[in-house]
Amino acid sequence: MRPSTCLTLTLLLAIAAGANAQSPAPTLEERMSQAEFQAAGLDKLSADELARLNAWLAAHGGSVRYVNSAGAPAFDTDQGERTTIESAIDGTFLGWNGQTTFKLKNGQEWAQSESGHYDAGKYNSPNVRIKPMILGSWLMVVEGCGCSVRVRRIR
Repeated sequence: MRPSTCLTLTLLLAIAAGANAQSPAPTLEERMSQAEFQAAGLDKLSADELARLNAWLAAHGGSVRYVNSAGAPAFDTDQGERTTIESAIDGTFLGWNGQTTFKLKNGQEWAQSESGHYDAGKYNSPNVRIKPMILGSWLMVVEGCGCSVRVRRIR
């Protein structure tokens, strides 16, 4: 294995180990977008190497806290934990355009953290579920349209 791939893999293992150990650990392929998976160099692993990495993550999931890409603690909810947040968008939801901010009825504001755009149609105050994902990221699932986007909390 090349040194850069080895370093990436080592960092990924240290950070990703914060997955919840109480429930069956999803595989890296399930937890990461295809772009994240490729950016981490995981697509270069053999099937056996990837299976071993997923097994290690499943066995060691609760030993490291979540951090963001700068190595600082990830933004926590008001309770200091990374728990699923349920609310509704305050107003009309049309989708996202690459720099979209989402105001929720619970007072929180979240911003789109991945590139791309999505035309969802028009939804009036749809319910959303924002759940913690790997590497300190969050995924907002919008009910009704069946769409989801990675977000970061800004307020």
